[in-house]
Amino acid sequence: MTERQQDAELLTVIEEVFNQKIPFNQVLGLRVHSLDYDEPSIRFDMRPELVGNYMRGNLHGGVISSVIDVTGGLAAFLGIQHKMRDEPLPDKLDRFAKLGTIDLRVDYLRPGFGDWFEATGFILRTGNKVAVTRIELKNDKTELIATGTGAYVVA
Repeated sequence: MTERQQDAELLTVIEEVFNQKIPFNQVLGLRVHSLDYDEPSIRFDMRPELVGNYMRGNLHGGVISSVIDVTGGLAAFLGIQHKMRDEPLPDKLDRFAKLGTIDLRVDYLRPGFGDWFEATGFILRTGNKVAVTRIELKNDKTELIATGTGAYVVA
């Protein structure tokens, strides 16, 4: 199997895991939009179940922080995968079991109004044991709703 084929297979498995095998992602309606190693992104649609303020109809702050955490975890996982590019596929996938949030900071910038939202993760640093990411959550009008910074164990 060529490196390109192995990379395509890895990305297919990652998308399947995030979209179909993590129950909480399904509850929120999260789906992988991009698996770009530098800027992975996740999208989800606004639904009545995600409303936090029933009078205003905006996105719940817990949903915002959860999406930021999931996107940061995805970015961290892709960061370690890119660092392990010469390793066999099973070893790369084994790292998912070791992934966990160490620290998460969320800054809520404006109420979450929109028909859909997209969170994009950026790797700040990928070490052998810890990855640090920055995350932005925007609505369908590309308004910045919240930002976050997360640290994730990757080993």
